[in-house]
Amino acid sequence: MNGATDKPGITLACCGLIGTLVPDEGLIERCFAEAIATQGVVSGTSAFARRMAQVHQARGQAPGDVLRLLFPDNEARAQAAQLAFDRAMRDALRRVVIQPVPGAVQVLDQLREAGCRIAVLTSLPRRIADAVLDAAGLWPSIDIALSAQDVPRGFPAPDLVLTAVLQSGTEAVADVAVIHSTGAGVDSGRRSGASIVAGVLTGPHPAARLRASGATHILGSIADVPALLPAGDGAGPHEYPAEVVPAQARSEHRTTGL
Repeated sequence: MNGATDKPGITLACCGLIGTLVPDEGLIERCFAEAIATQGVVSGTSAFARRMAQVHQARGQAPGDVLRLLFPDNEARAQAAQLAFDRAMRDALRRVVIQPVPGAVQVLDQLREAGCRIAVLTSLPRRIADAVLDAAGLWPSIDIALSAQDVPRGFPAPDLVLTAVLQSGTEAVADVAVIHSTGAGVDSGRRSGASIVAGVLTGPHPAARLRASGATHILGSIADVPALLPAGDGAGPHEYPAEVVPAQARSEHRTTGL
């Protein structure tokens, strides 16, 4: 084993997808903008600006939940906007090249080689999440992939993390590390009782928001996970302070996350 995985106790790493493992270069927000435009809320209006601010704050939650926040008194509009979002995502994925965040595959493979299982947790619909994993070539580096459709409640509820614990056969939530780029994803990790809840700065939310949501650590990107789990005996992961670990990719891949 090596520096990323020698630390005892962590046997399951739960990672976000877009914004954590894969940069989106604004993809998600463009799709939300297209979705709400179908409901007459168009760019350049104050209503559009207000709703996009709400989108930003709610990042990490399932698209359907976000759109119900935007149209709280009209379920039909929220559902129509969700269909438009899903269609915009499918169209966008055919036009863009999807690649992992630099260093992500190496870290995932390193963790798995040391016996740590990898779960990808995302609020995206299953078909879209599968398409992203296909395009990024991430399937060989993960063990489990769960979407909000697989659980009763999406982020920030702990259901996705706890379902990953059950499906992976992990003995206790104390053996879990959650790595996510949004406040909702970090909050889910906190609520689940995971020992490590690392916020990464490759998504939409800054360090202050991630800390306020319960992050035990702040990392520049998932490539910094080896610095979080140093080799050797002694203190468990919970004894390491929350701090920003610089990442070369941080400034290059500050994106939106799900």
